[in-house]
Amino acid sequence: MVVREGLRKLLEAEDDLEVVGEAQTGRQAVELTRKLCPSVVVMDIAMPLLNGLEATRQIRKSIPGTKVLILSAHNDDAYVERAIASGASGFLLKQTSAHDLSWAIRTVHKGKTFFSPCIARRLQDQKIPAGGGALRKKVARLSSREVEVLQLIAEGKANKETAAELGISIKTVEKHRQNLMAKLDIHEISGLTRYAIAAGIIESSVQLTIR
Repeated sequence: MVVREGLRKLLEAEDDLEVVGEAQTGRQAVELTRKLCPSVVVMDIAMPLLNGLEATRQIRKSIPGTKVLILSAHNDDAYVERAIASGASGFLLKQTSAHDLSWAIRTVHKGKTFFSPCIARRLQDQKIPAGGGALRKKVARLSSREVEVLQLIAEGKANKETAAELGISIKTVEKHRQNLMAKLDIHEISGLTRYAIAAGIIESSVQLTIR
C-alpha cells in the first residue's frame, strides 16, 4: 500500500498523466482494467490471489488496447521472458527513477516497448538463456484457470477458500487440482508450491508471509 501511494503521488505530479484506479490484487487489477479501460497499467509481479504475469496475460487478452508495464524488484531472465510472453510492453526495476517511470509509461502508450537499461542490454545482446524451456512449456500448457488455482494452492488456500475466491464449486477446484497434478506430474501440495515458485507464479517471499 505504501508503494502504491508513493507511485500515485509521483505520477500525479506529471501534468499529462492521470491515475484512474489502484488494485490490491491481480484479480482486482484485471477487473478494474475491464471497467476503466486505462491506456497503461503499471503491474507488479508479486500480486496476491493472481500474480502480475497471469493478470497481464488476462488483461492483454480481454482488453488488447491497454498496454501493461511490469514494475518489479526482480530482473531475473525467467521473469523478463514470462513478462514478454504474457504481453507486457515493458519491464522496469523498482529502483528506477520517477522520471524513467513516467517516460516508460508515455513510451508504451505510444505502442513502443521500454525496458530498464540493464534488461534492455541483455535483450539486445540476446543473452537471455534458453535454459528452463521445459518449465516454461509446462506453464504454457496450463489454462488460465489452472494457473489461478495453482497460485491459490501455493498461497495455502484450502479448496473451500479457492472455490469462494474463484466463484466455482469445490468439486471444480478438486478437478482443476487433479488436472494440475497430472499435467505437471507432481502429486503433493508442497511440490506444487515449489513448482509455482520456480515458475515465477508466486514469489517465495510472498508465500512465506501468507497466514
